[in-house]
Amino acid sequence: MELATYFEAAFLGLVEGLTEFLPVSSTGHVLLVGHFLGFESAGKSFEVLIQLGAILAILSVYFARLWNIAIALPSSAQARRFVFAVLLAFLPAAVIGASAHGFIKSVLFESPQLICTTLIVGGILLAWVDKMELKPRYTDVMDYPLGLAFKIGLFQCLAMVPGVSRSGSTIAGALLMGTDKRSAAEFSFFLAMPTMTGAFAYDLYKNRDIINVDDATIIVIGFVVAFISGVFVVRRLLDFVSQHGFMPFAIWRIIVGTLGFIGLAIWG
Repeated sequence: MELATYFEAAFLGLVEGLTEFLPVSSTGHVLLVGHFLGFESAGKSFEVLIQLGAILAILSVYFARLWNIAIALPSSAQARRFVFAVLLAFLPAAVIGASAHGFIKSVLFESPQLICTTLIVGGILLAWVDKMELKPRYTDVMDYPLGLAFKIGLFQCLAMVPGVSRSGSTIAGALLMGTDKRSAAEFSFFLAMPTMTGAFAYDLYKNRDIINVDDATIIVIGFVVAFISGVFVVRRLLDFVSQHGFMPFAIWRIIVGTLGFIGLAIWG
C-alpha cells in the first residue's frame, strides 16, 4: 500500500476526531474529503470503524463520571434511570441502523451531492434552532425523563443520512423539547457511546470477510488519530457551546456544503 494512503488515513482520522462530537456531521466530512482525495475503503468500513477512536475519547474524558454512575447503580434510582434513558434513546437507531444498513452504505454513502445538500440544509436548521428563544426546562442529563430521552433517540435516526449529523440532530431535537444547550450536548456525548459502539460492532461483523491486513492497518491509523483529536474536542466543546451556542457550527456546515458543490462542479 502506498505511503500516501497512510497519510490520507491519518488526515481522515483527524477529520473524524475533530468533527464527531460537533453538530457538523463527521461522516459527511470524512466521506466528502475522502471523495476528493480519491480514498476508497473496503465496504466503506474505514469511515465507520475509525469511530472507535472517538468512542474511546469519550470514555477517557468521562471515565471518572461513568465509574461513579456504575458504582451508584445498585443504590441510586437516579443512576439507574439515567442509564435506562440512554439505552432507550439508543434503541431507535439500533433497529433502523441494522435494518437499513445495506441501503445506507451502498446508496447514501455513495452520494456526495446528498452530503453537500444535507450539510447546507442542516446548517440552516441548526442556525434557526440556535436563534429561537427557548426556555429550558431540563438542565441536568441525569434528570432527563425517559420520554424525552426516547424522543431524542428518534431525532438521532435522522443522522442515518450522511451529512445530517448525529450530534446535530440529537442536540437540535433536545433543544426543541426543552433542554439547555450544555446538557443537550452532554447527553449527545453519552448517547454516542452505545450508538457508535453498536455501529462499529455491526459494521465489523458485516464486513469481516472483506477486510484484509492493509485495510486493518489504515483503520488503526485513522482510529489513533481520531482518538487524539477527539479527546481535544470533548474536553473543550461544552464550554464553547455554553459561551457561543451552535451558530458557528451552522455557518461552518453551510460553507463546507457550498464548497463541496463547487468542488463537484469543477472536479466531479
